[in-house]
Amino acid sequence: MEEASEWTTLFAHDDHWIGGDGLFSMALNGIDTSGAFTDTKSLLVFSDSFWGKRANGQVLSGGTMVNNCGAFIQKKTGQPIELHFFNGGNLQQPQSLFKPTIPKATAKSYYWLGDGFVNQEQQGKLYLLAYLMENTGAAVFGFKEFGNALLIIDHQKEAPFKQVKQLQTPLFADSAAHRASYSFGAGVLVNTTWAKVSRPDGFVYIYGVRGANKALLVARVRPKDMEHFDRWTYWNGSQWDPNILHATKIADQVANELSMTPLADGRYLLIFQKNGIEPTIAMRVAESPIGPFGPTIPLYQCPEPAQNKNLFAYNAKAHPTLSNKGELLISYHVNSFNFLEDFKKSPNTFSPKFIRLVFE
Repeated sequence: MEEASEWTTLFAHDDHWIGGDGLFSMALNGIDTSGAFTDTKSLLVFSDSFWGKRANGQVLSGGTMVNNCGAFIQKKTGQPIELHFFNGGNLQQPQSLFKPTIPKATAKSYYWLGDGFVNQEQQGKLYLLAYLMENTGAAVFGFKEFGNALLIIDHQKEAPFKQVKQLQTPLFADSAAHRASYSFGAGVLVNTTWAKVSRPDGFVYIYGVRGANKALLVARVRPKDMEHFDRWTYWNGSQWDPNILHATKIADQVANELSMTPLADGRYLLIFQKNGIEPTIAMRVAESPIGPFGPTIPLYQCPEPAQNKNLFAYNAKAHPTLSNKGELLISYHVNSFNFLEDFKKSPNTFSPKFIRLVFE
């Protein structure tokens, strides 16, 4: 493991987008494999993000927080990386990029964005999972999820995505048996021939998380059937089951955002923040998209929590489409139990951090 400081520096902005979390990446040509970065433009999506200005390491007055936004990123051979942020308004008057319109939405609800992909079997449309959220007023983790949506953006994908189809999904469910809710969108694996993976089976795998023990769940569907939720099935431990409440854990102690990356040898690499907010970024290797998994292997200890007891690291995941061949770029985020005070002191803390896993 090594720090990818050039990537961390790339996201340390003094103007417009200052910092945010979430950060899923997806190649706009649908080929989300290592080394694809120079062949296509990619989309980055963020959740809670601060827009404004800073000077001398301090945030200036007049900024604002939006619930979600995006950026296009591209690297052409021999040229510096191009990174262009956008939101649902403009640079001077930022707004959330996606606002809930599904039947379950309320005036107070907003979207926290999950993972997504470009679907070559649906005219190149972008499919993006989104969690329907509301704030609760609690001092720490003052929010709750109560629904799930599938956002569909046409093949042109011109920012800021004014024409977005929103479908209410059954991918959020409460389970009395587990005393916990199910929700899917933590990670997406496109295991198809056109995604150029080594062992394609023609399915898209959508990962979910349940409960305080962060149990990893998995659903699958054919790419052409993404919008037909009655054709989704969930792994129940022995077979694919149409009942979401029969989904059983395939791993645990993961996090609400993660990644499953196909490897060249046909195995799959799960990258996650151990137990959600521990400082440890870990990996597990699986024989298939549903396991079985090898042991949890610590990769990196995020240093920020040791430097400030208020800080915690979270939501580590890999970005194969942003990675060079022979390596895997991994991002993570840092937040604070005393956010307002720590953000004023050091806003750079809240932009994403990057490390690099180099394969032998």
